[in-house]
Amino acid sequence: MRLVFMGTPEFAVRALAELVASGHEIVCVYSQPPAPKGRGQVLSPSPVHTFAQGLGLEVRTPKSMKDPQAIADFRALDIDAAVVVAYGKIHKNEVLEHQSLGCLNVHASLLPRWRGAAPIQRAIMAGDAFTGVEVMRMSEGLDEGPVILSGRVEIAADDTAQSLHDKLAALGASLLPVALAAIERGGAQERAQTGEPTYAKKITPEEARIDWTRPARDLDFHIRGLSPFPGAWTMMDAGKGAQRLKVLMSRPTDEASGEVPGTLLLGAGLKIATGDGVIELTRVQREGKSAQDGVEFLKGSGLRAGDQLI
Repeated sequence: MRLVFMGTPEFAVRALAELVASGHEIVCVYSQPPAPKGRGQVLSPSPVHTFAQGLGLEVRTPKSMKDPQAIADFRALDIDAAVVVAYGKIHKNEVLEHQSLGCLNVHASLLPRWRGAAPIQRAIMAGDAFTGVEVMRMSEGLDEGPVILSGRVEIAADDTAQSLHDKLAALGASLLPVALAAIERGGAQERAQTGEPTYAKKITPEEARIDWTRPARDLDFHIRGLSPFPGAWTMMDAGKGAQRLKVLMSRPTDEASGEVPGTLLLGAGLKIATGDGVIELTRVQREGKSAQDGVEFLKGSGLRAGDQLI
C-alpha cells in the first residue's frame, strides 16, 4: 500500500520501521517541527524525523495540519491510507477522509479508557491491572473512532512508564500491518467504542510533585507512572538549602509507621512514612546529579532519620 506516516516520538519509530519492513511504500512522513532541546536549546528533529531521514524518506514538518496550504499539500499525495502514531496534531475531515482507505491511528490504551495525551502514564498512575494498544479509524473527536484491532498487556508490579511504553510500542507495531492487510482485503471488522470514557490529560510539573499524605501503594503507582519523565519529585533539605529530588523507582513495604507523612525513617534503605504505610525509594536523582540507588544516595545525602521530605 502507498501510505503517509504521521508520528513524532520514539513510540512511533517502531511502527514506521515495521511498515517499511512489511513492504509498504511510505510516500511521505509527517512529524512535528524541530524543537529546542538540551541546555543549549538547540533545535533538534523528532525521533521519527531522524529515523525517516535515515531511510531516505521525504519528511514534512508543517506547524499545523489545519493550515489550508498544509491540507492542500497533503491531499495532493496519491496514497491509499494515512497512518498516525502519536503525531501530536489535530486533523480536520479534509485530511481524515481524503485517502481511499482512510486515516488510521495507533493508540496506547484500550479505548475508551485513557483517550488523550498521556495514556501510558495515566494507566500506571491509576493502578490499572492491564492496558493495551488499539488500531482505530480516526474521526475529528479525540480518540473516538471505531476500533479495528486491539491487543492487551498486563501491567507488572515493577513497570514504569518507560518499560510499559516499550511493550506497547512493540505491540502496536506488530498490530499495524495486520490491520492494514485486513482493510486492504475488505475483511476488517470495526467496532464502536463502548463504555464510559476516561481522559489521559497532559501531566503538569506541579501534578508530578509527591503528596506524602497519600497511601504508599498509591504513591508507588504515581512514581512508576511518571518514571523517567517527567519524574515524580519532592523537596529535601539536608542542611544546604532546599533541593528538588526526583524519584524514579519505589516499592511499598509491609511496615507501618506512626510518623508524620514524609518523614525519613530509621533503618536500612531510603524509607519514607506516608499517609498509610511506608514506601522505599529505590532509585532517585538529585538536581544536577546522576540517578542513584536509594541506599547509595542516602549514604552521601546528609539526610538523617526524622528529616522531612515535602
